[in-house]
Amino acid sequence: MVHALWRQFPRINLKLIALEPYLLNAVNLSNQPIHHKIVDLLKSGGKFLRPGFFYIYSEFGEPVDPAVVKAGAAAVELLHVATLIHDDVIDESPLRRGVATIHTQYGQKNAIYAGDYLFTCYFNQVLKSTQDPADMKRHIDAMQVILTGELDQMKYNFNQQLTSADYFHEITGKTAELFKLCFQQSAIVTHAAPEIVELGGEIGITIGQAYQILDDILDYSGDTMQTKKPVLEDLKSGVYTLPLIFANQLVPDSLKPLLDKKDQLTDTDIQAIKTIVIQSGGLKKAIEVADELTDKALGLIAKLPEQKSKQDLEKLTRMLLTRKQ
Repeated sequence: MVHALWRQFPRINLKLIALEPYLLNAVNLSNQPIHHKIVDLLKSGGKFLRPGFFYIYSEFGEPVDPAVVKAGAAAVELLHVATLIHDDVIDESPLRRGVATIHTQYGQKNAIYAGDYLFTCYFNQVLKSTQDPADMKRHIDAMQVILTGELDQMKYNFNQQLTSADYFHEITGKTAELFKLCFQQSAIVTHAAPEIVELGGEIGITIGQAYQILDDILDYSGDTMQTKKPVLEDLKSGVYTLPLIFANQLVPDSLKPLLDKKDQLTDTDIQAIKTIVIQSGGLKKAIEVADELTDKALGLIAKLPEQKSKQDLEKLTRMLLTRKQ
């Protein structure tokens, strides 16, 4: 079922409602247990943010065959879900959107193959949205940036010298690049002006960075019911996000004895780290960065031509990036 937030955007909501069965038909695995897990993941409460942004930003271009836009929107969602499956293997996550992950039930090998299969579904939809070699190259380049961002995480895990610059490099690859692709490719397939394509890339990167920081903030300020994932799961996996990085710069002596334990952290240790991150001001500083990026994104959106989709884009951005901490 399409997320309730889209009810505030009836025009886009109708398109996303039509997109859901289209996505399910795009996946056709003979391995029924894995097939049903992928289908469950596609139906299990994701916000459809990437195809939603794709549809909104496509309206800054010219009217084209709706099938082309639908295939483009489907492509970015399939790429997103494929990376989620691989993410869960890397992070050893037991839950995704409140349901058991594929690797938890069927093993890492089958989960990796399931993610790989979705990559082929993604490229199948890309071919339905464009056959321009330059557009294909853009998709390939984006996918390489996303996968490189994931691979770079290996050198960052349990790294107490991690800087905010390192963090931004990582989240730009693993999160913001796909938002950038959504905006740019939707403008391209609808033959929007070059300046709209370029501006879309800037908007996508900025929204993607802010969105990831807010997600990481929720790991320290949220709960499992709110986030639908175990709180502080990143910390247990050695993934140090912006609130912890800032706290480690402010009070390194307090955190070092705990972080030195690496993957041997107890639940008590993790709660102690959470308390330090909050009390040191690390969490507050991360929120300030997210707020700055939100303002930047809204400033970029303000440069767009005056039309309904601009108003929708501003409203959606405010809704997403001013989430409760």
